[in-house]
This record gives sequence, C-alpha cells and structure tokens, in this order.
Amino acid sequence: MGDTAKATREMTFLLAEPERRFLRAVAAKVPGWLNSNHFTGLGVIGAIGCGAGYALSSHRPSWLWLACGMLVVNWFGDSLDGTLARVRRAERPRYGYYIDHIVDAFAIAAVGVGIGLSPYVRLDIALFMVLAYLTLSINVYLESAVFGVFKIAYGRVGPTEARLLLIVATIVLWLSSTLLPGMFREVRFTANAVVLVMALAMFGSLVLRFANNLHRLSKEEPRKRWRDRHRRAGDEAAGKGEGR
Repeated sequence: MGDTAKATREMTFLLAEPERRFLRAVAAKVPGWLNSNHFTGLGVIGAIGCGAGYALSSHRPSWLWLACGMLVVNWFGDSLDGTLARVRRAERPRYGYYIDHIVDAFAIAAVGVGIGLSPYVRLDIALFMVLAYLTLSINVYLESAVFGVFKIAYGRVGPTEARLLLIVATIVLWLSSTLLPGMFREVRFTANAVVLVMALAMFGSLVLRFANNLHRLSKEEPRKRWRDRHRRAGDEAAGKGEGR
C-alpha cells in the first residue's frame, strides 16, 4: 500500500489538458501575498453561495443565476489551490490531500442541500445524489491507497465536466421556469427525474469500477487454497523440527 498523498494523479477527463494550461497560466500571475489556502477558502465560499442560490430560488427563479456564478467561483478556488502550490513548488502533499478532500465533501453537501431546498428538487432525491457522489469520491480515495494512482474521473467526466453539466441544467431550469410559468409541476417532475437518473448513473459507474478493481486485485493477489496453506505450514513446522 502506497502513500495516498503522493499517489500519481491521472487526469483523463475531457477538459483536463486545457484546464491545466489555463490554471498554470493564472497561477503564474497570482500575487505573492495570496497562497493556496486563500483559494481553498474561495472554493468553500463558492460552494456555500451556490447552495444559497438554489435555496433562494424558492423566492425567485433569478437566484439560479447566483447558483451558476458561485459554482464557477467554487471551480476556480478548488482547482487553483493545488496548481498554485505546484507552480510555486510549495507542495504539502499530506496537508493538501487531507484538506482538499474534507473541503470537497463539504462543498458537495452544501450544493446538494441547496438543490434540495429549492422548489424544483425533493430534498431526499438531492441527498441521494450527494450520497452517490460521496461514494464515488470514497472509491477514488481507496483506489489511490491500493493502486497508488489518484484517478478522479469516471470515463471522460471529471469534476469540471460535472460542474458544467450542472450549470447547463440550471440554466435550462431557469428558462423553463421563466418561459413556462404555468407548467411548474412538469418542470419539477423533470428536474427530479434528471437528478435521480444522475444519481443512479453515478452508482452504476461505481459498480463497474468496483468490479474492474476486484478483477484486477484478484489477479494481483490470487486467493490461496486452504490445503496449500496447511501443507506449507506443515512443511515449515517439519523444517524447524529437523533443525533442532
């Protein structure tokens, strides 16, 4: 088992390379008095603001734009903190690994609860989506410990793509609420269905990756038969007896 904080980062999601180039360019221009913790805090503010925007949309649909904007703030802070440390060669692997994952868990909970407090998605369905996302995250952390590779994407979809999909869905929700005010029930039903399908898709992805991981591990660590273990133990005991 390797050091999870130093596991190799495997970035396979669709926007990984352009995002990396953009963030490195921005990090090179960040003033010296700002450090990674400042951007981690900015990401937290973005998550709280996003959740608040969804919750406030119960008063007016235009609050959904706040949710979209703060989701961008969350992405910027959450993505730039680690990049800034790497550009400045000021990495703290264990510190960064620990705080990043605690903050990520809080962020998804804040956004998910906000969605559940909106008039469009039931709270239990929103929390089911949060559970699915956190379960995927736990699997990533376990993989980094077992395989020494930190692979945050599922297929071509990573955190950045997930945020973009959520922004697009939120804009569609705003358009539906604004242009079709008399069809609130239909809009709410569709929103709940979309969130539920997303959660089920997450669990489906987890099952597939779980199965692949078990298959790989069973090859790397094949199960030993009880008879073989018993025979080996007997041989070792006999060898010790002869050596006396």
